[in-house]
Amino acid sequence: MKWKIWFLSWAIFQGICIGKAQLASEIYQFPKIKSHLTLPISISVKEINNLINNSVKGTIYEDNSYTDNDNDQFRVKVDKYGEIKLTALKDNRFLIEVPLKIWAEKGYGGLGKYVYQDTNFTIVMKFITAVDFKTDWTLSTKTQTYGFEWGSKPVLDYGKVKIPIASLIESTLKEQQAKFTTIIDQKIKESFDLKPYLLMVWNNFNTPINISSEYKTWLKITPETVYMTPIKIYADYIKGTVGVDLYSETYIGQIPMPNPLLVKFPDYKLRQDLPSEFLLKTTTNISFAKADELAKEQFIGYEFALTGEKKDVRVTDIRIYPQDKSIVLEIDTEGEVNGTSIIKGFPYYDAEKQRIALSDVDFKLKTKNFFQKTLVFLFEGKIKRMIEKDYGIPMKDIINQSKQSLHENFNKEYYPGIFLKGNVIDFKPVQVLLFGQFMTVVIDTRAKLKMEVDGLSF
Repeated sequence: MKWKIWFLSWAIFQGICIGKAQLASEIYQFPKIKSHLTLPISISVKEINNLINNSVKGTIYEDNSYTDNDNDQFRVKVDKYGEIKLTALKDNRFLIEVPLKIWAEKGYGGLGKYVYQDTNFTIVMKFITAVDFKTDWTLSTKTQTYGFEWGSKPVLDYGKVKIPIASLIESTLKEQQAKFTTIIDQKIKESFDLKPYLLMVWNNFNTPINISSEYKTWLKITPETVYMTPIKIYADYIKGTVGVDLYSETYIGQIPMPNPLLVKFPDYKLRQDLPSEFLLKTTTNISFAKADELAKEQFIGYEFALTGEKKDVRVTDIRIYPQDKSIVLEIDTEGEVNGTSIIKGFPYYDAEKQRIALSDVDFKLKTKNFFQKTLVFLFEGKIKRMIEKDYGIPMKDIINQSKQSLHENFNKEYYPGIFLKGNVIDFKPVQVLLFGQFMTVVIDTRAKLKMEVDGLSF
C-alpha cells in the first residue's frame, strides 16, 4: 500500500517559505522555530473493502478425495463468488460478508460400488472484525466467525433418491470458516504495514529543502514527536488525526548538514484529542540591501516644508543597516537643513498597513548648519512623522502570494488516491528578528487541513 503521508507536510513548508534573501558570502543560520502540524486523516471503508477483496480470490477450500474422512465418498470445492461486502458497526468493528459458490459431489452405494452426483449452490459466510491501530503504525484486526446464510440448501438428486447434504457440508464450512479468520487478519496486517513508507518520507525530511538556488537559501525541517488519536470507524470512513511536533530552520550561504537517517520509524504517542486547527511557524528573509533599495526608491527626492508652506528640505540619500537589535536609517537632506539625520528604532510588523515599521524611534542630527533649537525640534518632528507615516518594508504582496501558495498546496491530489483539503484561517507576520545583513520575519499560520484516502490501488 503505497502511502506517502509525511511528504505532504514537506510540500506545505515548501509552498509557504518563499523568502528571497540576497546572495551572501557569509553563512547565516536563522532561529530554530518550533511548530506543530495537525493532519486529520480519512481512509475510505471502500479501500478496506478493496483490500479484502484483493486478498481473497479464487478457490478458498478444496477436497478432492473420496476416501478421506473415513471414506466419506465426498468431494467439495469452495470459491469466492462475487464481491465481499464490508459494513461498519459500532465499537470499531466491521461485518464482513463473503459470498461463496460451492460445488459438491457425493457417492451413494456400498461394497465398492458407488453412484456419484454433484450439485452447485451458494452461501454467504459472515465474520465480525474488530479494528485497532497500533502505535507501531500497523492495523490490527481480530476476526471472529458470525455464521453463514444459505442461498438454497444443497440436495443430491439421484432420481428416486434425494440426499440432503447441508449438514455434511456445514461441519466442513464451519471448520474452514474458523481457519479463514486467521487468513483475514494476516492479510490485513501485511497490507497495512506503513512503516517502510513512513520511514522513507521521514528521512526525506532530513534532507534540507532548497528554497532558492539563486539566493542559496535552504529550509531544514526536523520532526521531533509524532502523535495520533484513536481511530474511529464511521459508515464510510475510518478516521484519525496525526500530529507532528517539529522544528524549522532557515540557512543562507551554505547547505546545512542533514539530520542522521533513521533506520527504524518511531512509534507514535497516543493522544485522546488533537486540535482541529494547527499553528505552523515559518520565516521569510529580507536583506538590508533590498530594504535599502526600496527606501531609496521611496524617499530620494522627497521634499517637505520646515516652516511655512514652502518645501525647503529635500532628501538626497538614505541608507539602512542593522545595529544590535535595531534598524538605523541615515537620511541626507539639503536645503534649510543640510546634514545627516540618524533615525534608530526597533522593527515590528504593522498589521494595519501590512509592513515592517519602526517603533521607539531615536533621533540624532549631524549638520554644520547653525540654527535655533526650536528649528531642530521642529525638524526632528518632521523627520519622525515622515518615517512613521511613510516608511515601511511592504509585506502585503509576500503575504498574499504565500497564502495563495499555501491554499494551492492545501487542495490537491498529491498521489493517486491521496487528497489534501484545507484552508488558511489566518496568516500573519508576528515578529521581526535581525541577523547579520538580513531581517527574518516570523510568520504564524493558522489553518485547517485534512487528508482523504480514496481510490488507491492495492
